[in-house]
Amino acid sequence: MSNLIAAIDAGTSYHHVALNDERWAHMIDERWYLPDLDQYDFSHVDVIIATCRSNPDLLSPHKVRFQEFLDEGGTIVAFAGTDPAQWLPNIESKSVSTNYWWWLEADPQSELEIASPKHPLFDALSLTEMTWHHHTRFIPPEGAVSLINHNDGSSVFYEDKISTRGRLLITGLDPFFHHGSYFMPATTRFLEKFLPWLNDSSEV
Repeated sequence: MSNLIAAIDAGTSYHHVALNDERWAHMIDERWYLPDLDQYDFSHVDVIIATCRSNPDLLSPHKVRFQEFLDEGGTIVAFAGTDPAQWLPNIESKSVSTNYWWWLEADPQSELEIASPKHPLFDALSLTEMTWHHHTRFIPPEGAVSLINHNDGSSVFYEDKISTRGRLLITGLDPFFHHGSYFMPATTRFLEKFLPWLNDSSEV
């Protein structure tokens, strides 16, 4: 049985393009316009995606509702630019300078590695599809599982099933922004594989 997924739409052109791409639009059951978030019933879905660069100042007023959704066993995915520490529990972020052009260097190194290769996510995705650049790193809470590590020991993508009764997927990656801006092909490949995995994930 597929999960019911809601994606938060902040109303930009890249949100429109990314959320309506015919390759995966059918997997997104509800699109919630961010300024009108109070009008939507969180209990209707299994998964809420906070898409890239959704304004955290508009997410924060719903902090209690997000907590209640998690306490009922829901999953929240927070992408880059949403500052999840403002509206989700037990988040410790690490500000970093983004190297947008590392892949043009003489000896390009993404500085990323798979931290938990046996996690089911990697039945669907490889590191290649999760590598372009990132905007934030995190220190996962004790008991959470880092999926992608930076070589400084911090996490770029982690899963937290400890802090609430639900599941948090927290990442510094920004695939919706780049796919919707027609820039960075790896982000398209990421969405092509991540969204079906999220839609069918037996863990949710």
